[in-house]
Amino acid sequence: MSKCSHTHDHGQTHQLSVQNVSVSYRDLNVLDDISWTSECGKCLALVGPNGAGKSTLLKAIAGLVKRSCGSITWSGEDNLKCRGGEFAYLPQFEEVSWDFPITVRGVVEMGRYPQLGPWKKFGEKDAAAVDAALKMMELDGELANRQISELSGGQKQRVFIARAVAQEAHVLLLDEPFTGLDRDHVANLARLLRMLAGENRLVIASHHDLGTVNDIFDEVLLLNRQTIANGPCAETLTEDNLKRTFSGLKNPAKGQ
Repeated sequence: MSKCSHTHDHGQTHQLSVQNVSVSYRDLNVLDDISWTSECGKCLALVGPNGAGKSTLLKAIAGLVKRSCGSITWSGEDNLKCRGGEFAYLPQFEEVSWDFPITVRGVVEMGRYPQLGPWKKFGEKDAAAVDAALKMMELDGELANRQISELSGGQKQRVFIARAVAQEAHVLLLDEPFTGLDRDHVANLARLLRMLAGENRLVIASHHDLGTVNDIFDEVLLLNRQTIANGPCAETLTEDNLKRTFSGLKNPAKGQ
């Protein structure tokens, strides 16, 4: 299995390329001929109505759903051939069992499993990666030993992002990470995501609040089962593009 290197010697940039990707569930075509590219160091928003395929696209990039056709490559490698830790998918709140008896540190330690493989033992390097991730997401100290059921919404999001950081993931795929957060928690999470992009990670998040897209993200992909438009937020969020994105959706695939 190929390993996707993510060093940045001599200003090297790694690109995510999605070309002519379609995904079908049974007889329903959820994504149809999606194409766009982005690169490390960016924060990109997926914007579209319910049923537009945002969650499905994130899962396809992560290799969690099968594409009917097309290609998804990261740094020139097929996404399904990249090493297990290269992509980190963070589901929506309701898809996580928050009552599971595990601590914050325990969740973040799970991020090291793809690096360990079946035979290696959890060692000093792994513990250091966990400690660094907890500190970066401001979850060190007493918070690290708290049960996840005791956390606020903003803290819960940071736990799973810390797991991705400990995993040494280079592409973070977040499904509606700001849903249910108050203004202060939104601002704090946005700051942390910008920091991760500043470390040459690629952050992609589905997002529903058009009023905050410009403040949080560099780029936007407008999606309605097909690529409507993509590019820098200021240039892409035009009245015409938004009208085309949020009108004409027939027989939506609920929750996708």
